[in-house]
Amino acid sequence: MWVLERLRSDHVDAVLTFEIKNRAFFSATISDRGDAYFEHFAEHHRSCLNEQDAGTCVYYVVVDESGSVLGRFNLYEINDGTAEVGYRVDECATGHGLATDALRSLCALAEKDLGLTTLTARTSAENVASQRVLEKCGFVVTGPVEVAGRMGRGYRYVVAKSVAGRPSPMRLG
Repeated sequence: MWVLERLRSDHVDAVLTFEIKNRAFFSATISDRGDAYFEHFAEHHRSCLNEQDAGTCVYYVVVDESGSVLGRFNLYEINDGTAEVGYRVDECATGHGLATDALRSLCALAEKDLGLTTLTARTSAENVASQRVLEKCGFVVTGPVEVAGRMGRGYRYVVAKSVAGRPSPMRLG
């Protein structure tokens, strides 16, 4: 069992543990954050909280019953009803639907709590698992993009109210 929580100051140790534990795993498909990120993590965490308070980004963590972080799901560059999505999941939690379920929850929160109407995402070409997750959640490929110096794919998700009032993906043609 897990829950998606908005990032708080008391998450700092659990998030750092998650990042250190999965550093090599993440580096296989995305650029490594570098040693300075880990050495100054508390400052980085405070900066994220400040961005969140300013309304330019919203950060979430997926935590299990013990308080361990299983994933990070973030909304960046919030502006004029749009935001970019970024996420990463603990290696031990992959392949069990957590990323798909958490991303669906994030999309619902983005619409319901933040009033966002369009979400974008990017993934490196070799990150096939993330591509599958985005597509299962209704994101549509928009074309090739560069992701931290690597070739990748851009995605877009448009929130549209369904008849029942629930958000549903709108396919772009």
